Amino acid sequence: MTKIEDGVIVYESRGGIVMIILLSISMSELTGNLSKTSRLNFHHHYSLYLFHLSMISQFRTRPNNIRHRIAQMTSLLSTNGSNGTAAHSGQTFSIRDLPKSNTFTSNLPPDDLYPTPQASHSAERQKLGPRLVKSAAYTYVRPDTFPKSELIGVSKAALRDLAINPTSVETDDFKDTVSGRSIITLDPDTEPRDGDIYPWAQCYGGYQFGSWAGQLGDGRAISLFETTNPSTSTRYELQLKGAGKTPYSRFADGRAVLRSSIREFIVSEALHALKIPTTRALSLTVAPEARVRRETVEPGAIVARFAQSWLRLGTFDLARSRGDRDLVRKLADYAAVHIFGGWDQLPGIAKSKEDTDVLSSAPGLPKDDLEGSAEHQQNRYARLYRHVACLNARMVASWQAYAFTNGVLNTDNTSIMGLSIDFGPFAFLDNFDPNYTPNHDDHSNRYAYKNQPSIIWWNLVRLGEALGELIGAGDRVDDPEFVEKGVREDFAPELIKRAENLIDATGEEYRGVFMAEYKRLMTLRLGLKTSTEADFKELYSELLDTLEALELDFNHTFRRLSSITIAQFESEEQRKEIAGLFFHHEGLSSLAGDDQAARTRIATWLGKYRERVVEDWGSESTMEEERLNAMKAVNPKFIPRSWVLDEIIERVEKKGEREVLERVMEMALNPFAESWAGDAAEEERWCGDVPRYQRAMQCSCSS
Repeated sequence: MTKIEDGVIVYESRGGIVMIILLSISMSELTGNLSKTSRLNFHHHYSLYLFHLSMISQFRTRPNNIRHRIAQMTSLLSTNGSNGTAAHSGQTFSIRDLPKSNTFTSNLPPDDLYPTPQASHSAERQKLGPRLVKSAAYTYVRPDTFPKSELIGVSKAALRDLAINPTSVETDDFKDTVSGRSIITLDPDTEPRDGDIYPWAQCYGGYQFGSWAGQLGDGRAISLFETTNPSTSTRYELQLKGAGKTPYSRFADGRAVLRSSIREFIVSEALHALKIPTTRALSLTVAPEARVRRETVEPGAIVARFAQSWLRLGTFDLARSRGDRDLVRKLADYAAVHIFGGWDQLPGIAKSKEDTDVLSSAPGLPKDDLEGSAEHQQNRYARLYRHVACLNARMVASWQAYAFTNGVLNTDNTSIMGLSIDFGPFAFLDNFDPNYTPNHDDHSNRYAYKNQPSIIWWNLVRLGEALGELIGAGDRVDDPEFVEKGVREDFAPELIKRAENLIDATGEEYRGVFMAEYKRLMTLRLGLKTSTEADFKELYSELLDTLEALELDFNHTFRRLSSITIAQFESEEQRKEIAGLFFHHEGLSSLAGDDQAARTRIATWLGKYRERVVEDWGSESTMEEERLNAMKAVNPKFIPRSWVLDEIIERVEKKGEREVLERVMEMALNPFAESWAGDAAEEERWCGDVPRYQRAMQCSCSS
């Protein structure tokens, strides 16, 4: 039972334990130190309805915390220095003939120690870093190649989206580019010139596990060039992960191991096929003779990956921490103009809080237009902040709807475009357990599945602090005195108050977009045409409660629902019989309770679900094929679970198999298919019940 009384949410959960959530609890208090949260004894089963209510409290930001951080920024605003601490058809090309650009390095400030391609190229590579880099967005740095490498995987979908001719992947140009052996944008017989496209590594910082970590940056990722697909006009930045040390490697070796590279190669493309916003993977190259030390000594590898932008929230964090207001503004301008297509493409305020309006972007506004007035006035930087928040809300809603758990949601792992990025100890849930984290180093469960929406908002509040000066300035944001000298003392209180208001309002918008997108996806997964207010509690929440209580598989449940006609669960007896379809092959665990009680619980839910299906589709059997096909188009048969990935790693690394990687990629790229024309027994095994002792696996951040 749930109720709201005098500013608190009170509900009674399984076992009669009463839980109280203060509506005034701040996001930083709740997620900045989750070990404190654990002492509140949150002993309750996971109800999405209650989760929705709890998010109301979590999305409230504590004004004093924001005021303190923005005040820290404004105290430095009189200087510009860095005095802080450390599916398309069309024309295709060979990789050499791809249209290329370097928008990032052409519009943002370079490392002043190596400000040109020629300066970096002529330097001894080991002298490039690691070191502290200030007032810069990147450093020019060339890949450090392996003596021997082998191309073992290429994504067909990536080739299509990048407009690369599939027949060209066997050429030396392609293999040498994706392994870092050659810089294809340079003439090998001459020194690079200032205007040449030259590889670079980005500079950024971040909050890791809630604490400021200082300068981080691309410690082993090196971007080669940007390319724009002429058929889609989409520009991507191609990057090599594991290509050697950069100025941002700190104490690390700049390498990636085959184990983690296989995981990233597969999951990047799998998420894209599931329509979850993500960075992508083009190819996987192994260095079989390289020996990279992690927990053990492992083979090295390089993933060629791409994204519309690799800019992160941590990029803004670092500039803010150093009081570098000039760089914060340059980064914001770059994001608006070169990532999002121009200031006039950023949506204005939604016309209502209805789900349809929340999810359909309002029209863009001219650059200098303002919305609202006084302390609620929104300038173009406020629109940029809101847009980034909404993109991330959609991304994390997709994660929750498909039970994807990132594992390391630091601000340097949070994309400005709302993309899944930097895959470390990620996993899809097996049994539905909202407390699950795939990261065995996450002892406080900070990055557990249930915490992801709140953590992404925590990260976005940090972005709000970094942009606080710009969004708080309102209509004075372009005043010459403000731009050149900073905030006048008499203007600071107004600026801070406006920034606080806009961050709070963005939090409410984030919550609205998250909930609207989550409901939209869950409605699709259940094969319904409409979403009603009652669905949230009667269908979504009760289903998740049941999955958790009975320790049932999340994604298998939806796929198996996609094969049941309404005639098959018309009676109570039929529903109890069909309930066994959702059990594991070994039956219920001892913690799940009695078999008949479990069947009764599932049957009760199926009865409510059937009523809604008939309400939306009618009771005529002629509509059943359309309904079930619609469900199968959004409920995957295959997802790259941890146990499958471990098997692939074992077979590729230890047994030297290569074809298995191609087969699993075919499944990852087509997750809704019934079969993939490969090894049928292998396919069914990977799509079947997760082996009992391989559920809820964890792994480390080391990769």
